[in-house]
Amino acid sequence: MSLLILGLVLFLGVHSVRIFADGWRSRIIAARGENVWKGLYALLSLAGFALIVWGYGVARQQPVVLWPSPGWTRHVAALLMLFAFVLLFAAYVPGNAIKAGVRHPMVVSVKVWAIAHLLANNTLADLLLFGGFLLWAVLDFRSSRQRDRAAGTVYPPGRAMPTVITVVVGLAAYVGFAFWAHLAWIGVRPFG
Repeated sequence: MSLLILGLVLFLGVHSVRIFADGWRSRIIAARGENVWKGLYALLSLAGFALIVWGYGVARQQPVVLWPSPGWTRHVAALLMLFAFVLLFAAYVPGNAIKAGVRHPMVVSVKVWAIAHLLANNTLADLLLFGGFLLWAVLDFRSSRQRDRAAGTVYPPGRAMPTVITVVVGLAAYVGFAFWAHLAWIGVRPFG
């Protein structure tokens, strides 16, 4: 469990710098340069991610069950994940109405992903992993919206075609992940 916790602290810690220490981040970038910052950020993020994957895999070997997990929760999680995938792709398709409305769709996608997995899973490792990401996403969304208000950021209204593309690509990615990649990469079949 300690590897998972260390990975979460490292990964989410690096991703929380703008939430808790944006001024410090700006000073480091000004002093060292943006490329140095991005390099350190990427290196620490990758190390944290590797520890999360390794630690979660080890923790799954001897699960500590915290609550019962009824079968219906998997169906709700599967439905929520459909929205999570569309929101994820809304962050990358320019001009879509989802991004115009949500403003930070990737962070909302992480929230939905975490809630879905907290519903369907019931171990201490699941609570640490998905609960940690949910807490981070709530704080990051709040911080991002505050930065938008302070900067007077205005998001352009979305257009129909980019929105349709976002939904179609999100649905396709969801199907591919749910019916193939989740089992291949995570070792768990979401449907079955």
